[in-house]
Amino acid sequence: MIEQNEIQGQQEYNQDDVFPLLYSIRSDVIGSSLQQACAWVEGRREELSAQLSARGAILLRGFGIQSDRDFDQLIRAFAWPNFTYADSLSNAVRRNRTERVFTANEAPANVSIFLHHEMAQTPVYPSRLFFYCEQAADSGGATPICRSDILLNRLRQQAPKLVAMCLAKGVRYSQTMPLHDDLDSGQGRSWGSTLTAQTQIEAEAKLIKLGYSWSWQADQSLSVTTPVLPAIRELADGRSVFFNQLIAAFRGWKDSRNSGEKSICFGDGTAIDHIDMSVAIELADELSFDIPWQTGDVALVDNFLVMHGRRPFKGTRKVLASLVE
Repeated sequence: MIEQNEIQGQQEYNQDDVFPLLYSIRSDVIGSSLQQACAWVEGRREELSAQLSARGAILLRGFGIQSDRDFDQLIRAFAWPNFTYADSLSNAVRRNRTERVFTANEAPANVSIFLHHEMAQTPVYPSRLFFYCEQAADSGGATPICRSDILLNRLRQQAPKLVAMCLAKGVRYSQTMPLHDDLDSGQGRSWGSTLTAQTQIEAEAKLIKLGYSWSWQADQSLSVTTPVLPAIRELADGRSVFFNQLIAAFRGWKDSRNSGEKSICFGDGTAIDHIDMSVAIELADELSFDIPWQTGDVALVDNFLVMHGRRPFKGTRKVLASLVE
């Protein structure tokens, strides 16, 4: 009933290494139930886990997922541990639908969310991501995904200095969080929500624990700088990846409080060359595959191997998400 299929624009890097992998219901099968989909997942957990780690992304199409609760139930069929939005240091404003399911970044439709590894700008990040297309946009709204191992290989050839500096020095990120959620910004989550803090004293205690530096602004917003974080990560199978939020921060951390170019630096405080960043951006865009959402689609993304983003859109777009520890 369920089989691997091809999808337009699907990439192939080595023999039997297609990106993303697509599973869909056979064309001669009419309808699919949630129970059938969950049973299929439960019988293939190890296989799907291995495929996701190797390929980086799997798209499930036609699995009969019709609501946030259906999505929650499918997630639970994988039996992977939950990483809650409340416990995360995500910058994005989101709203929980169920215990494990929440809205994706609620930034306005005209705002691009550029390629990034989820929460790689923090010391705490999920290993895997689920996305569910509750309603596809009238136009646009694709989720671009990019293999960071392939990107790093290209960067070694075209921007070797950037790679060497990332390895030697790591990176730091700086941003200013508002007192209240700012829905006009892709980085609009309040410091209270981000840090699970009711007071400035509680916020400072959390920042000390995380190793951040900070300063309070006159409008009660909070400016923070991370400790030194890795920009390149080695995976369990020996592959190295460009694991960071440099592209997203440089291109997209721009609002009334933040400037992308001032949001990133190497771990010793030295500036990251704009030309090198332009090369990384161009290569990542070239390597990206846009998930062409259809209502009901579910995507699995390995957060260590694959970056993702969001294209601008028109109409109503509802994509839900869930994180795995």
